[in-house]
Amino acid sequence: MDGFAARMKSYDEILNEVYAILTPYVHNDLTLDEGTELVADIGLDSLQVMQILLEVEDRFDISIPLNIIPDIRTVKDFVLQLEHLTRQS
Repeated sequence: MDGFAARMKSYDEILNEVYAILTPYVHNDLTLDEGTELVADIGLDSLQVMQILLEVEDRFDISIPLNIIPDIRTVKDFVLQLEHLTRQS
C-alpha cells in the first residue's frame, strides 16, 4: 500500500469520492447531497449496489461487511461507515 492509500481520508474527501462513484447512477437531474437516499432517491437496485460496493472497496482498499448494508440509507450513512472502516484498516 502506498503512502497516499495508507493516509486516512477526511469525511469530506470520502464524501467527494462517494459523490464521484454515485454520479453515473443518478438520473432525473437529482442533485446528490448527504441526505440523498441510495434506494428511494437514486433508485439503486441490488446489482447496482453490489457494483458500487466493489468500486468503493477497490478505491478505499477496504472490505465492506455485508451486515452493515441495511444500516446504510443515505449518502451520509455510507460516508460515515466508510470513514469508520478506513480507520480500522
